[in-house]
Amino acid sequence: MESSNRNPRSSAGALSSLGERASAPEYQRSESIGVQTDSDHTQEDVRHTDLWFSDGSVILKAENTLFRVHISQLSRHSAFFRDLFSLPQPPHCNRTRSLSDSSSTTVLDGTHLEGCPVVYLHDTAEDVGNLLAALYDGPNFGSNDQDDFRMVSGILRLSTKYLCDSLRAKALAHLSIAWPSDLKSWDAREDAARYEGDSENPTNTGHVYPTPIAVINLAREIDASSLLPSAFYDLSRYTYAQIFEASDQSASGFSPPSPFLSLADMQKLALGKEASQQAITCLIQSMGNSQCHQSAPQHHSPSRTISSAAHIRKSCASVAECRKDFSELVDLATQHYLFDRERGCGDPLYVAEELGQLKSAELCVSECKPCARSLEAWAAKERGKIWKLIPTWFRLEAAPLT
Repeated sequence: MESSNRNPRSSAGALSSLGERASAPEYQRSESIGVQTDSDHTQEDVRHTDLWFSDGSVILKAENTLFRVHISQLSRHSAFFRDLFSLPQPPHCNRTRSLSDSSSTTVLDGTHLEGCPVVYLHDTAEDVGNLLAALYDGPNFGSNDQDDFRMVSGILRLSTKYLCDSLRAKALAHLSIAWPSDLKSWDAREDAARYEGDSENPTNTGHVYPTPIAVINLAREIDASSLLPSAFYDLSRYTYAQIFEASDQSASGFSPPSPFLSLADMQKLALGKEASQQAITCLIQSMGNSQCHQSAPQHHSPSRTISSAAHIRKSCASVAECRKDFSELVDLATQHYLFDRERGCGDPLYVAEELGQLKSAELCVSECKPCARSLEAWAAKERGKIWKLIPTWFRLEAAPLT
């Protein structure tokens, strides 16, 4: 997992501030209290209902939400807070300060409230609430849908920032269920999405999972490169109109904080999308009479020259019929995926799976078990090759896929 291999982060590096996002309704349940600021007006701060413990020993302030928690709990799970609280503390001071006075770093300046030191966090109250709830109660992850991603991404950002390595590893493992690094897990992910999603368009999983753009940006932010290949591959199945003119996909009204890729990642997407399209052409041609030639080694190419007769087994009882059906299968696939651009046209893994299953009852080869098994084995082998080439297609410096 990324937690064991990522570069060590210093406490100073962990203090970098993250962008703000709107707080979720579940973290707006709190009690108001007035706090006098240096500008002599009352700023309405609120106590978080669930994460305000009467015996807490430190108060964390994020936005205008106050969390009263325990130094021992934070120090146990976070190397950052353990180091912070081990430092000599500034003199006790009963004044408060406004956020406008503080820098972009976490502040522990001697301010006290109700006898507890106050730590100013420059994170969203929602993310801090999710992090603290996970530290106290254990992570309560969901089904990797968009709302779950909103929670998990916040936990990952702060567990990375504050060096909560165990929680970071658990959150990454959960996110990897939807964005895996092995083909078997990818197939399970797709099956789950098709079951919950659009039966008319099996490759449309966008309303089940969060936008892969958000996953790519999160992976870059927290240095989790293992998430990138599956996220880039998923995004390559979108049309450019869906990528650049995407509307809000979430029924809850949540929009990703970074809806666009960086220029460098957009270049990787364009190159990978081109390679993916060429892989589909090559895959279909490899079933026909012609050899699929590639101009670049990073593109998919068949392991050997394959003709329509290559799948005909010696035990086939209807060689002429099966050969004819293989030829028809190539023509149908060419029309469907390359000319008509029907569903699956941007998904070589899906195309290979469909070609190997021979669902058309009109094809004689589907009744010839030796030939059907031969084609199924060929499709499985090609899918394995395609999966391992994904990091190369998108120019990703990630661990090889399995």
